[in-house]
Amino acid sequence: MHVGAAIAHTLEELGVPRVYTVPGESFLSVLDGLYDTGIDNIVCRHEGGAAFAAEAHGKATGKAGVAMVTRGPGAANAKIGVYTAWQDETPMVLFIGLIPTSDRYRDSFQEFDPVGWFGEITKGVFVIDDPSRASRIVTNAFHLAESGQRGPVVVGLPEDIIELPFDGDLAHALATPHGAVSTKDLEVVARALEQSEKPLILEGGQGWTQKACDTVQAFAEKHQIPVLGDMRASDRISFDSPANAGWLGTARSEDAARLLEAADLVISLGSKLSDKPTDNFTLRQGTESTNIVVTADASLKGHSGAVRHHVLADPAAFAETLEHLPLGQTPDTSEWFNAARANHVSFSTIPDKKERFEGLPAGTVDFHHVMEAVTSRLPDNAVSTFGAGNHCAWPQRYFPTRSYPSMLATRLGAMGYSVAAAIAAKLALPERTVVAFTGDGELLMNGQELVTAVRYNTPMLVVLLDNQEYGTIREHQEKKYPGRVSGTQLVNPDFSVWAQSMGAWAETIREDDAVDGAVERAFEALGRGEVALLHVVIDQGFATPEPTV
Repeated sequence: MHVGAAIAHTLEELGVPRVYTVPGESFLSVLDGLYDTGIDNIVCRHEGGAAFAAEAHGKATGKAGVAMVTRGPGAANAKIGVYTAWQDETPMVLFIGLIPTSDRYRDSFQEFDPVGWFGEITKGVFVIDDPSRASRIVTNAFHLAESGQRGPVVVGLPEDIIELPFDGDLAHALATPHGAVSTKDLEVVARALEQSEKPLILEGGQGWTQKACDTVQAFAEKHQIPVLGDMRASDRISFDSPANAGWLGTARSEDAARLLEAADLVISLGSKLSDKPTDNFTLRQGTESTNIVVTADASLKGHSGAVRHHVLADPAAFAETLEHLPLGQTPDTSEWFNAARANHVSFSTIPDKKERFEGLPAGTVDFHHVMEAVTSRLPDNAVSTFGAGNHCAWPQRYFPTRSYPSMLATRLGAMGYSVAAAIAAKLALPERTVVAFTGDGELLMNGQELVTAVRYNTPMLVVLLDNQEYGTIREHQEKKYPGRVSGTQLVNPDFSVWAQSMGAWAETIREDDAVDGAVERAFEALGRGEVALLHVVIDQGFATPEPTV
């Protein structure tokens, strides 16, 4: 076999179910190798969409998602997905076709330095220059992406090298370490809890399983410890759990911030007190804070607060040891626990109709109504995806996360993520109902992947909030330069016609009394196996749960 085929068969050996690609002449031999494997090749319409889908696969499964793109422009377009995986600590492997080795250092067509381009936003960049080592390099790339602090790895594929005969052996998967919890670790945690009157658990990051989520939730409920999610990580605890106290970061409640500040002990499971959960390093920055961190990242990269003890393990590995925690008598935390839950219930409950927005302009919709109509029809294992923009506040606040994973969103704040992520979620978790929330600004950054969703039979619901502006930027603009709107307004197409042209079912909602019927028809389309899009027209002043008018 040629080297390209060896790479494809190595991916099969590693259990890779699918790859997201935009084809290029620079890696034809790998595409040829995929022909003889059972790996599904999901052909995307833009490298950004392919990279986002691969990143979302990493979030959905805990295993590295795979994207393949061509040299130069293809690599440049895919960089947004790699950067997202880097900041979100998501396992991902990006394969990039490269120019022939004989053309290097000549300013050749589409030449670039993969290490220079990707070295600062990946865990590693490998270039296959030795045909006999190709399979081993691929295996090492996956091991690196899935170990410790997860993240993206790039593998460069010189066009001439991957066409050569492969004379090596196919490499087998390397075991992934998940850390370990020592007796001393357990004692430190137990003693801290025994002395704590206001304990708090902060959940996030990678290294979770449904079993780990259930175990930690049961522990928190039993010992009355409130649980906060890190930004875009609300699905580590059930929406309905009495321990669920909300989340930190963008669109959080003031009560969540006060909870973090008031806690005399914070146990961070997979998460870190970086800029977003600490409101740009303004919360919980005192050196006297008692913070215990559980993460497989030995460097504690990004953690800005004081750390009293570091347990070098994944959250799942830590959860397995909770039954052995030598915990004695602890203070009564019921008042602290119940108040935290009550505040979050008030914040995350969709208000009654009489308490919703008043004074909506004609031809626009109260999005509370849409959230109510959509969430009331969801099964308990439904999944939401969203990227960046004002629209994200709605699913973050009201979407019922009752299983893991059920929230695939970007901490990075990258627009264009929602549709591509929803495709990956539906392919990785076909039994789940998937709902992508997007805005008119975000959708047209990668919305062309809607046709990919139709092609590969991934029925999902796309809920589009259309307020004809880059709303988040407009908000910042109004704070700094009131009344001087510049560069943030949009002119949009007829999104229903646009979606229908790609084979999706679509309908536009312009009035509140049309919401229930349209949502019902959208779910009927999902039931028929169709991709559905609800185009919801909203007023600029009512684009988030907190009106700005």
